[in-house]
Parts: sequence; structure tokens; C-alpha cells
Amino acid sequence: MKTKGSVKDNIEPGKWMNLSRIVVGMVLLLSGCAPIKTPTVVETPPALVKLSPSAYPALSDDLNYEGLNHCIQMSLTYLKKVPRDRAFAFGADSYTAAHLIRSLEVFQEFIQARPSADQITARVRSDYAAYRANGLSDKVLFTGYYEPVLKGSLKETPLYHYPLYSRPDDLITVDLSAFSAKYAGETITGRYTGQTLVPYYDRKTIENREIFKGQALAWVGDPVDLFFLHIQGSGKILLDQGKTLNVHYHAANGHPYRSIGKVLIDQGKIPKSEISMQAIRAYLKSHPQEQETILSANPSYVFFKTETDGPLGNLNVPLTPGRSIAVDKKIFPPAALMFIQTQKPVMTEAGQLGTWEDFGRFALNQDTGGAITGPGRADIFWGNGPYAELAAGHLQHRGDMYFLILKPATLP
Repeated sequence: MKTKGSVKDNIEPGKWMNLSRIVVGMVLLLSGCAPIKTPTVVETPPALVKLSPSAYPALSDDLNYEGLNHCIQMSLTYLKKVPRDRAFAFGADSYTAAHLIRSLEVFQEFIQARPSADQITARVRSDYAAYRANGLSDKVLFTGYYEPVLKGSLKETPLYHYPLYSRPDDLITVDLSAFSAKYAGETITGRYTGQTLVPYYDRKTIENREIFKGQALAWVGDPVDLFFLHIQGSGKILLDQGKTLNVHYHAANGHPYRSIGKVLIDQGKIPKSEISMQAIRAYLKSHPQEQETILSANPSYVFFKTETDGPLGNLNVPLTPGRSIAVDKKIFPPAALMFIQTQKPVMTEAGQLGTWEDFGRFALNQDTGGAITGPGRADIFWGNGPYAELAAGHLQHRGDMYFLILKPATLP
């Protein structure tokens, strides 16, 4: 049986040629005989740009290397579990996991004597290649996150009736790269209904559905505290039984993250110049009748799991306060050594925000975040406690970020 052909198949050859000329002529007439323009191809600049040694920054560590040895060890723990020949991209260059391991080990050995700023600068310029993050005008916007500590219970009580949920069984995450290479690194989240995948429930729906209550990991007493636990991704629950529960990000509902800070700015409720986590908290506390509406403006919802240790980054190793950095995992090499320069807050004796001061320190790429995308964003993990919450809540400063790797020629 002959299948139905195209329009061309049903026109005699000579008539088809004439028809083609007519169509082309009409196109040229309607376009004013303008030549067809070739679309301009805009090349994406590299996320990391390799520097010449003369362009390296002066290096110093404001923490006098405190905690750096442990942070490096956590990266080594991760790297020693991956294939030794796995490639890690540093801009246009590539290095193996074995190379990263040796690079960190050499650096770790050198800092044991706590070298001066001049000594560490000279060593890095001599033996290490440096790559600058190519953010907006070569600058990176630094923000911060911390580990919230909440009081709670394993059971719902009159005092604790806001739940932390574990990952539901009907939540499905699909790796799109299995369907096409052009979707490498892309995933989609939803729930399976019959013969199709549909978006998962949003925050408001989840919080108002009784069916989820059977999978609560713990219960806390304040919806605003719980919301910021979702934002931070992990924390500790001090249980009324005297124990501590480490809770860690397990999955999200697949809805895009929407900043409630921007919502409050757009609605004229908090001036942009005054926005901070502390300002948002204060507004929500003083306007309890608006809490549900404002919090529901962010449809993204986080499901948790418990861990014996924590908090953990996306490399599944414990984070180090002040040293572990979250960046875009799609474009920056994981577990790699970094150097950052930006500002940090000074806390007053009364526990309030004081002045800001410049600082530089070594850090490692050990985490990621839903709102941390592109080459111009980085999130510093500050730990827990009053200063960590202050720094995480107020830090929104631009600075410089570099990735460091031992030069192949100096590899022992």
C-alpha cells in the first residue's frame, strides 16, 4: 500500500520548478529584497579563566588556617571514592581525580607550619595554577547559610505541631540525560499518575494535606523557623527527650525557588536596602496574619532525612564552618581548593550587626544550592550559633573567587 506523499509528490516536475520560483519571488518581494541575515551566535564566556602568575591575588588566611586541614580532609574523603581517572574541568582545562588528590595533599602538608601571607603567596604562584571565577564584571556575589537549631519533638504535641517530612514514596526524579545528551545534568521532579508524570504538589498543598502527616520525622513549634530550615537545607532538632536529631536535605518537590524577601520588597513591606533574613523574620513575627500567604509565595518544598553526623554537603561529607562553599555544581569542579576575598560582618557585644571588614581565606567547593547558579554566585557555610546566623542573614557582598590546582609540571 502506497503511503500518502508530500505536496511536491502530487505536482508535475516542470510545474514544481515554476511554483518554486514564484514562491521565492514572493518572499523576496515581501521582504523588500533584503538579504537573509545569519543569526548571531553568542559564545558563553568560560566560568573559570586561567591567570598568569603576575595576576594572582595576594594570599592570606584570616582564620590562620584554623579548620582548613579538616576541610581538605573531607574533600580527600570524597575524591578517594571516585575513579582516579575521572576528569574535572577547570575552565578550558581538565585534571584527573588523582591530580586533585595530590594537589590537596601537597597543599595540606605545606600549611601545617602555618606559613605567612608572603610564604603562601610565593608557594602558590610558583607551584599552583589559579583560575578566577568569571562572574558579573569578574566579581562574585557572596551570600551565606548556616545550620539552624530548633526545638522539637518526635511526636505532635500542642507545643510542637509543624512537621518536617521525609521524602514521600510518590515523588519521582527523572534524569533527563538518559533520553538525550543535550539534557546532561538536567532532572525533572513530579509524581506518576496513571500513564503520565505531573508536577508534584506545591508548598501550600503539601502543608494542607493530612496524608503527609504519617511521614513526619519530627515536629517543631514555629512555622517561620521551619521555613528557614527549608531554606538552609539542614539543621539540628533539639528534642524534648534530651536528644539531638540531625536533619538533612533529601529531596525537593521540583517547584522553582521563589525568594520571599523579593516578594516583601515588591510589595513595599521592606525596603530593598534593609532586606535581610533578620528583617524578614521580624516582619513575619509582627504580622502573623500574613505568614501563611507570604511563606506560600515560595512553592518549593524540602523533604528531609536524618543523619548521624552533619550538616552534610552535596559531596556527602560534613561541612566545615567558614571553609565549605556552595557553588553551581554544573560548572565548578567539586572538592577543589579555592581562595575567596569578600567582606564579613563584625558582631557587636549586644549581638547586633556592626561594621563590615575585608577578608581573604582558603576554602573548598563542597556543596551546592538551588538558588546558587552561574559563575557569579557563591554561598559560604558559617556553621551554627548567633554569629553564623548573623553572617548568613546579612551577607550579600561582591568579591573574588579563585580555584587553585597544582601545576602538572610541579606534580610530585
